Amino acid sequence: MSSESRESRESREDRGGREGRETGAGAAGGESGAGGESGDARPESGPRRDEQAVSRFVERFAAEMTEAGMQRTASRVFAALLASDDASMTSAELSERLSISPAAVSGAVRYLTQVSMVSRERDPGSRRDRYRLHNQIWYASLTQRDSVLTRWEQALREGVESLGRDTPAGARVAETVAFFEFLQKELLSLLDRWKEHRETLTPNPGNASRRPEDA
Repeated sequence: MSSESRESRESREDRGGREGRETGAGAAGGESGAGGESGDARPESGPRRDEQAVSRFVERFAAEMTEAGMQRTASRVFAALLASDDASMTSAELSERLSISPAAVSGAVRYLTQVSMVSRERDPGSRRDRYRLHNQIWYASLTQRDSVLTRWEQALREGVESLGRDTPAGARVAETVAFFEFLQKELLSLLDRWKEHRETLTPNPGNASRRPEDA
């Protein structure tokens, strides 16, 4: 083999080796840079949720609320809203998440609105309704329950007079009135203490979803 042919072959092998190394380096650089500024894949912001675990929580909590007396679909809608990061969803989102019809969502929301657990609002620039949990939902729910107890107490007071205070039935109803009086007094005190305690929580569970009008 001539020296010229040998030199040509060695030159080709050198070029091939360099190209192979450059190609390998480029591939490695592309893989390591996938999460960098020039890569297409970027880490998602915020914690990722296990949607199956979330669904199990929604159904379990809804079952507990149903067992306590709330309508089943309303319980599921409420639990789904509770599990939503911004505490709000559209009718279509609720229908898809819970595999129920829009009519079922509408009926559940109507009930939840009547008991002051959910409010209806309009998406900005859209004709879609969005359903949102009230801020401080449990506080608001107990406050409404306090007004219900007041009406019951008034009706029961009239019952005491109608039945007669000296009769067994009248005495029973009078004791019920006394119980409601005690319960309302303790409930108001309890809610005041909760408001004070809530400010000490870190992070405050209501701050993330609190809107200016709720402050």
